[in-house]
Amino acid sequence: MEAETKSGRLSTIAAHPLAELLECPPETGKLLNGTAACTVCEAGDVVFRQETECKGLYVLVSGQFVRSTERMKARLTLGPARAGELVELAAALGDGHHTYTLRALTQGTILLLTKESLQLAFESYPPLRMRLLEELAREVSRAYISCSLTRKTPARRQSAGANPG
Repeated sequence: MEAETKSGRLSTIAAHPLAELLECPPETGKLLNGTAACTVCEAGDVVFRQETECKGLYVLVSGQFVRSTERMKARLTLGPARAGELVELAAALGDGHHTYTLRALTQGTILLLTKESLQLAFESYPPLRMRLLEELAREVSRAYISCSLTRKTPARRQSAGANPG
C-alpha cells in the first residue's frame, strides 16, 4: 500500500512534456519562436553561472549538461540536465538571478526564450505563466522527494529517564 501511495505521489509531480508546457495560441507561439536564440555549446562550456543575471528560459535541445552550486565555500553537484528539459525556471520566473551553474558535459544545443519575449507571451496568454509556475512547483517537489529518499534519517534519542516501552 505504501509503495502505491509513493508511486501515486511521484506520478503527480512527474515532469510534463515540453510541448504541453509551452502550448499557447498561434500568435503567442510565433512571438516566442521569432525571438528564440539557438546556441551550440562545446564540452566544458559554462552556459550560465550561479548568481549572474538570467537572460530567460533555457530549453536543452541536445547534449548532456550538469548543474552545480557553491554553498558555504563548497562546490556541490546538483545533478544532470538532459535534452528536452527546461532549466532555470526559478530564475526566469523569479528574481532573475541564476541559482546554480550549468556546464556542458558534451557538445549540445540550447534554445533561449528571452525574458522580454516571455513577458510579452505572459501578457498575451496568462495561462502560459501559470503552467510554468506549476512545473516549477513539481520540480521543487521532485527535488524534495529525491533528497528525502537518499537522506539517512538518524535514530531519535530518548530523553534520560524516559520509558522506552
